[in-house]
Amino acid sequence: MQRRSFLAGSAALMSAGAPIPVLAQDYDSLITPSGLAEEMQPREIRIRNDFEPGEIHVDPAAFALYWTLPKKKAIRYSVGIGRKGLYESGTFTVGAKKKWPGWRPTDAMIERNPQAYAQFADGMPGGPDNPLGARALYLFVPGRGDTFLRIHGTNAPKTIGYRVSNGCARLANDHVLDLYERVPLGTKVVLYSAEPGDAYTG
Repeated sequence: MQRRSFLAGSAALMSAGAPIPVLAQDYDSLITPSGLAEEMQPREIRIRNDFEPGEIHVDPAAFALYWTLPKKKAIRYSVGIGRKGLYESGTFTVGAKKKWPGWRPTDAMIERNPQAYAQFADGMPGGPDNPLGARALYLFVPGRGDTFLRIHGTNAPKTIGYRVSNGCARLANDHVLDLYERVPLGTKVVLYSAEPGDAYTG
């Protein structure tokens, strides 16, 4: 079923009373293949460094996220990353995971661009139009807690491979479904610097 016809059908089912709720898992049926080029599809590769298996490493220069496996292997996913000045490198931990997460722009985002974000100051429920997409991994650091950085899906796969976000790493929705099921809470996440000379060495 196409998204447009689904939304139209949902609208037709609403009466003058409360709308019929749509469960998060029902949204999964709306996800279609991203249509990204073959070289941007998830694939298993060999890496140079023998990282511990079960880690996430994001190389912004290659617009790539690696889920490490044993024996110097990893699954490579294509990502979009934060715009210059908004991308934050460092080592983090997956402190929360959510399906079809809700979203609220940070105060800094609203201050930077009130025309785009002030309308969402009270938050936006999860769903097909939400900018966090189908799944989100929430990045935490000790002593600071939630950093408001996310690894998340997007309903705009054409943005993969570009610096477009407010600091987060984004995957196509069909790709983030796969990653989400592999990653447990507490997973180590390394976001490498986007500056030349300080790149990922996998």
